[in-house]
Order: sequence, then C-alpha cells, then structure tokens
Amino acid sequence: MIWLVPLLSCLGLIYAEEPFNHKVHNERVIGGHDASPNTWKWQVSLQYDSSNQDSFYHLCGGSLISSTFVMTAAHCIISFDAGHYRVVLGEYNLDRYEGSEQFVRVETIVVHPGWNGQLGNGNDIAILKLTSHIYDNGYVAIADLPSPGETLPHDFSCYITGWGLMDYYGGVPSIMQEAPIKVVEHKVCSSPNWWGVIALRSMVCAGGDGVISGCQGDSGGPLSCHTNGAWRVHGVVSYGPSGYCNQVTKPTVFTRVSSFMDWISDVLGSY
Repeated sequence: MIWLVPLLSCLGLIYAEEPFNHKVHNERVIGGHDASPNTWKWQVSLQYDSSNQDSFYHLCGGSLISSTFVMTAAHCIISFDAGHYRVVLGEYNLDRYEGSEQFVRVETIVVHPGWNGQLGNGNDIAILKLTSHIYDNGYVAIADLPSPGETLPHDFSCYITGWGLMDYYGGVPSIMQEAPIKVVEHKVCSSPNWWGVIALRSMVCAGGDGVISGCQGDSGGPLSCHTNGAWRVHGVVSYGPSGYCNQVTKPTVFTRVSSFMDWISDVLGSY
C-alpha cells in the first residue's frame, strides 16, 4: 500500500495495477467536463503557500459547511501551520479573477483524532476554521450534509467536482470540472477484486468503470448527491489507485460524511 502526495497537488494514491508501469502526477476529475458557472457553490479550492510569501497554488478541494468552517481530507494537511493555507470560495476559473471569489485565510486546523496517515485505516477528514466569515455574495452556499449513518444504494448517481487532473499525462484544468459518478456498494467495493479490506464501511466508493474518477488535486473535495430533496455532500475525496486514476474495479474512495456527523458537530460547537 503506497500513499503518494505530489508536490503541487494532493490525492491519496494506493497501489493498484498500473498499465505499462506508467506513473504520473495526475490532477483532475477524469471523464468530466467544465461545470456550469455558479453551480457547486459549496466547492472550495484549498490553496497552499510553502514560502509564506503569498504565492498560493491549488492543493485540494473542500466543502463549506458553515460560514466559518471548511471540510476537507486529513491527508491534504501537509503542514499544521495554518498560516500556509487559504481557501477560495466562489471560484470557477483558477487562472482568472472573476469578482465572485472570496479569499480567506485559515485560523485553525482540526484533523480527526483517528487519522494516522494510513488511507486504508480511514478517518481521512479534517475541518478548517477560517479567520473570518464567508458572506453570501450569490456565488457561495453552505453545504447540506446527510443524516448520521445514512448510506447510499448501489448505482446511485452523484457528482464529483474539482480541479484535479483530467488525463493520464497531467493536464490540469483552470475551470472546475464535474462528472456524474455512480456509487459502488460496500459489499462490492470491499470484495477481493476491488479494494478489499481497505474499503471500510466509513467510506463511500464511486466509479470503478474505467471512465470516470477523481484524481490528484480532487482530494478533500465533495461527493455531491441529491437526497431527501436537496444536494448534500455525502463524501470527501480520499484515495484512488496510483498510476492511472480511472482503473476498472478501483473506484474513487471517499470518506463517508454520515459516519462523522457527531464529530463534525462537536468541532463546530467547540470554536
């Protein structure tokens, strides 16, 4: 089992079969297309500045879960110095300032206490407290979350979004990508020919068709599913196979948000 974090992007990668032994630092939703502007309003670009000189680059995705908190993946936290991070809300084209964006620094990083750096052990979730409130400018929205313990049926269609790699050769999009992706139920995803024992019940698997998947740069971003009359963030992008991201029977794996609702509530109530 291998966990690789590339220098300029972030995705949990676990060894699976790699066609032609090809390794690449991929960074996009694979099999997706440009999202419509002002659609996924809770989507966050988590950005990192290694030099503390206001030189930020897109590191991971995230979801706005209150006016002052963002949810992302624990493996996206490559430094516990909050001063290295900012989040961008209302973002669409990373290469352009379009007037819809809100840039906010991170004040506090809270990683789930069960996270031990091993993707297959789960608990790949973190919450960031922001230095100031996000305001409703028409381009941002707070994500709805699922009920505690809620699960999704096999083949349920959701959406994965983000600025991760779009192809095998490292093409990074400037425009947010989106793709429909189907849930793979736990008994299938945890079978030996799929992810086996490292697919836990506290995770959601989606994809595995060899066409659509998350990839590096998508980590921490949302799995958005329309349930109970609203779009809700049911997953946080956690890991996928190393090498080609869209491998058959190796779906993108998400932290299941419904398994962590008590912890999320505790964190939001503590600050």
